Amino acid sequence: MGVPLRLYDSATRRLRDFEPVVAGEVGIYHCGLTVQGPPHIGHIRKEVTFDVLRRWLEHSGYRVTLVANITDVDDKVLAKEAEEHRPWWSIAYANERALHAAYEALGCLPPTYEPRATGHIPEMLELINELIARDHAYVAPDGSGDVYFDVRSWPPYGELSNQRIDDMEPAADSDPRGKRDPRDFALWKGFKKGEEPETAAWPAPWGLGRPGWHLECTAMAGKYLGPEFDIHGGGLDLRFPHHENELAQARAAGRPFARLWMHNAMVNLGGEKMSKSVGNFLMVSEVIKRVRPIDLRYFLVAPHYRSIVEYSEESLAEAATTFGRIEGYVVRATEVTGVVDPTTAELPAEFADAMDDDLSTPAALAALQTGVRDGNKLLVDGDTEALRDNLASVRRMLGLLGLDPLDPGWAGDEGRDSMAIADRLVQVLLEQRQQARERRDFAAADAIRDQLRAAGVEVEDTPQGPRWTVAH
Repeated sequence: MGVPLRLYDSATRRLRDFEPVVAGEVGIYHCGLTVQGPPHIGHIRKEVTFDVLRRWLEHSGYRVTLVANITDVDDKVLAKEAEEHRPWWSIAYANERALHAAYEALGCLPPTYEPRATGHIPEMLELINELIARDHAYVAPDGSGDVYFDVRSWPPYGELSNQRIDDMEPAADSDPRGKRDPRDFALWKGFKKGEEPETAAWPAPWGLGRPGWHLECTAMAGKYLGPEFDIHGGGLDLRFPHHENELAQARAAGRPFARLWMHNAMVNLGGEKMSKSVGNFLMVSEVIKRVRPIDLRYFLVAPHYRSIVEYSEESLAEAATTFGRIEGYVVRATEVTGVVDPTTAELPAEFADAMDDDLSTPAALAALQTGVRDGNKLLVDGDTEALRDNLASVRRMLGLLGLDPLDPGWAGDEGRDSMAIADRLVQVLLEQRQQARERRDFAAADAIRDQLRAAGVEVEDTPQGPRWTVAH
């Protein structure tokens, strides 16, 4: 498989050569959405990051199993029931569908499996029983039915976030009742009659209740990827306490759990992490009304996944313009060569080395831009055979980033129909412009071109005739 892929391990804070548990296979678990609301672009960055990782691993010859959970029962989801006056499960399902629509719009391959928390209560109860039996968990003595993980019973607690227990603060919304230590966290939350819906309670040896958020992911990862798997990831904001608690539960129960932890940095808006709780967020469904989904994906792919992305309308527009130049080359070259097959094209060594170096997409895109510049020179020179090879290579690189503009996935039926109608209308105007030029009525020809530009259509005269693109 060539030079080993190196990934940054959030647990050890260093780059490591990637070595899977089972040769040739990779198991990835990344924390999906808590579906109290639809996804914003901060959420979808994680989907895009792991989509690029998956594409590169599959290109490198691995068979990938990617599991991304849905947290469909949680304090936040139940709070939405009271706020919106409709069942929590209805809210969760509607937002799950919104998540699917968002990652489909941005060209993300669907997970191998997407388990819901509510479908895995037996596995969660089994894990709690194991922890109680090993003296790492206890039932609260206050009769609440709560069960807590005893953080002081597990000396390595804090290893993922590099913290000491005594330096940790309990969560601001933590309820201290029944805890041995205020930093102990809930594995099971006893049902509060009259305060919570009975549909969000399941029977357990300690009484009716529901699972804690951290427990859900540990149980589901083990269910589908086994006691030890390759990569666990998510947004950097999940490293503590969520992933720290997942790791502690799993290892305290005797499960090796994840070999490597991979976290993407945040998308900021106005200098702060994009967050529903803060109120500074942009829904994916709203942003793609203003820009094409492929442009938004390029905006999220272009920075290194461990770099903070500072969102602004200006930076998004700049990314769209940059990608428009790449797309323009692909379209112009395809007009000359015809459609090429990119799947077997040779990748530049610079691109492959960049991707093997902790998914360094900025360096990979630099290699891509070099390919585009070379291709534009070949367009001028008229070397069709070399142009065909260059175009296939450029499209291969774009495909591995999920950005090939000629991939059918970027054109739904409605989009194709709309584009076909627009193309026919523009072609009529271009024919009128050509007729004006032939009769040397250059004022009329320029007026048509100005009208098209005002409508957001740029016209370029090429040896093959005029071609048009949507201006960015």
